[in-house]
Amino acid sequence: MMASATMATCFCSSSSFSPPYLAAVHSPPSSSPSRRRRRRRWSCRASSTGGTYDHNPLLQPPPDPHFPLRLPVQDGSSGSRLRIFSGTANPTLAEEIACYLGLELGRIKIKRFADGELYVQLQESVRGSDVFLVQPTCPPANENLMELLIMVDACRRASAKTITAVVPYFGYARADRKMQGRESIAAKLVANLITEAGAHRVLACDLHSGQSIGYFDIPVDHVYGQPVILDYLASKTICPNDVVVVSPDVGGVARARAFAKKLSDAPLAIVDKRRLGHNQAEVMNLIGDVRGKVAVMVDDMIDTAGTMHKGAELLHREGARAVYACSTHAVLSPPAVERLSGGLFQEVIITNTVPVPPDQRFPQLTVLSVANLLGETIWRVHDECSRAEAKPPNIHRRHC
Repeated sequence: MMASATMATCFCSSSSFSPPYLAAVHSPPSSSPSRRRRRRRWSCRASSTGGTYDHNPLLQPPPDPHFPLRLPVQDGSSGSRLRIFSGTANPTLAEEIACYLGLELGRIKIKRFADGELYVQLQESVRGSDVFLVQPTCPPANENLMELLIMVDACRRASAKTITAVVPYFGYARADRKMQGRESIAAKLVANLITEAGAHRVLACDLHSGQSIGYFDIPVDHVYGQPVILDYLASKTICPNDVVVVSPDVGGVARARAFAKKLSDAPLAIVDKRRLGHNQAEVMNLIGDVRGKVAVMVDDMIDTAGTMHKGAELLHREGARAVYACSTHAVLSPPAVERLSGGLFQEVIITNTVPVPPDQRFPQLTVLSVANLLGETIWRVHDECSRAEAKPPNIHRRHC
């Protein structure tokens, strides 16, 4: 069955409107001084059908990336110093993050002059505030990166206490090593630029390689979009014994193995390929058995979809019953849409770290939101609590 294109979004609650998939719960008081006040919490739940996700034995144990919706705390508390600003790269995601935190986006003026230069001015005071700038460096990468750097500089000159660059998609992440002589390592250069601009911290989602964290001389909070995709897969009526996780290349084996472990320790298959050039790939062989199975291909990003497309062709030749494509970042450079919508995939599951315009959507595409994931991380950074030790609260699911 083909899945309709969907976007999992975050909705703010009000006294006059409460969608049926918002579940109200209360959090227990914390020992932390900043968390002694009991706060009402809301859970943002969304799916392609508009309902909550039931537990599915496919996941053992089931992940819960849907953290409680945080409402604004009273003036005078630490929450009054939290500011969220959005660049022009992905304002919809920034709105969802602010909604999760119960805040309004900060007012900022961004314009481009006739010669292409950028102008940034904050329209409100950030003196002494913890500022979070939501700006993925997705295509056009150079313009969005420069916009982020100027936003950081504006906040630094406005005496912000801390500046965190929230980069859901980190451009130039694939240029993280020298494959041939006399090549640049652009990922390290971009890390230096963000640091020198004045950022105190970076929040990134699913970096292409984990070692890229070491390119920064400032703290990096690296979050993963896998829980969001896993939670969605739990809503699918797929028998756990029928699933096999497929890595589209040898370099993604560690990522696919971690994904398979959370899918009831599903078996793993690997597509062995030889890359002929930039944005080109040739599939050579399949390591593993997918005959009669539901193959779930897992990768960190989909660019031209050449790897996914040829991998899916190989999986079907090897007898796979259905093929799903799962990826955190969807760059979708041409001809990605044609390759993904050609009938090889039962469903293509991505997140909204990169905005997907209407002309790139197709019936098999499902877009999930990482707003709750990023919003919760932002709150924990601001509240100075451990992101690793602080567990997501137990959300009581209910059908309305």
